[in-house]
Amino acid sequence: MPLLARHPYDVSKSCGEAIAQCYHHTYDVPVAIVHCGNIYGGGDLNWSRIVPGTIRSVLRGERPIIRSHGKFLRDYLHVSDTVSAYLTLAEEVTRPVVAGKAFNFSTESPRSVLDVVAQIQALTKTTLEPKILNQARNEIPNQHLSAAQARTALGWKAQYDLERGLATTLPWYRDFLGFR
Repeated sequence: MPLLARHPYDVSKSCGEAIAQCYHHTYDVPVAIVHCGNIYGGGDLNWSRIVPGTIRSVLRGERPIIRSHGKFLRDYLHVSDTVSAYLTLAEEVTRPVVAGKAFNFSTESPRSVLDVVAQIQALTKTTLEPKILNQARNEIPNQHLSAAQARTALGWKAQYDLERGLATTLPWYRDFLGFR
């Protein structure tokens, strides 16, 4: 699909892609472009993100905060799958079917923020009602990716669905935050 950037963040990403493809086509530099779903996993200390913020809140016995209305659909990609995607792409980037192309990496299972919070609550056995702020503006309602090209050209497939990914992420935060 064509890039339809309209906001500064999106436009900056589109410009970076155009420059990378320019170097590939002009100087035959073996580049490839990566698009990932929302990456999560242990080590992310940006508490305003839904996964680390929700985990920290529920471990502390606090209500999770949802900045939007919670119904936006997004892809969530575990950091292990992200690393696998980058390594696979780096190993294959000189192949003509790969060089200069953009690849999406995703579980292809978009979930709402409310679903993510519910999954974390199930893993932590908490039932604290999320605090829904409904303050998010200029959000794309449904943003998800097809990883079909990555499967076909690279043989790549996500190994972690959201449930497994969160189950492997939670122990890292328990340990880091001192909740054993």
